[in-house]
Amino acid sequence: MSDDGERGAPGKGLVQGLAVTLKTMTKRSITQQYPDVEPDLPPRSRGVIALLEENCTVCMLCARECPDWCIYIDSHKEEVVVPGAARARQRNVLDRFDIDFSLCMYCGICIEVCPFDALHWSPEFEYSETDILSLLHDKSRLGDWMRTVPPPPAHDVLGEPSKEEATAARKAAGPGAATAAKTARPAVRRNPPPEQER
Repeated sequence: MSDDGERGAPGKGLVQGLAVTLKTMTKRSITQQYPDVEPDLPPRSRGVIALLEENCTVCMLCARECPDWCIYIDSHKEEVVVPGAARARQRNVLDRFDIDFSLCMYCGICIEVCPFDALHWSPEFEYSETDILSLLHDKSRLGDWMRTVPPPPAHDVLGEPSKEEATAARKAAGPGAATAAKTARPAVRRNPPPEQER
């Protein structure tokens, strides 16, 4: 029965369904021939995680925040002698940085929490393996993915300048130059306050 209480003709729904089927059968199918034709991916799509090793300070934030615990990091401390300093300084040296992509769920938390931009998304997605143990990528293999990372999008000219650009502009202007804080005017009340009734 229909919503208004009338019965439709028997088999009407079947005929409508077959009409849709016949109409789609006559159209050419739109199938992307993936292995032969590269897919047209959107810009900055997520594929594999790449490592820029020289930016990594071994702060361990990515490994601690990873919900799957698929990032393994080992390091050692090295003393760096600074001329004129009272004592030698220490710095962390990255020995091992592995990501197990058989465990990774590609959430991107490690990339978001990295304060030094050592981790980036690469649009490459063709890294399947016949052995699951081969999905453990070491720092050299993660570093190889960096060549496929696209450059960041251009800064919006109408938007707010980045922190680095603002600092460079202040330094170029010199001391005592007008800044946004110095040129801002205090809010002025234009309407007089309403008179109180007596």
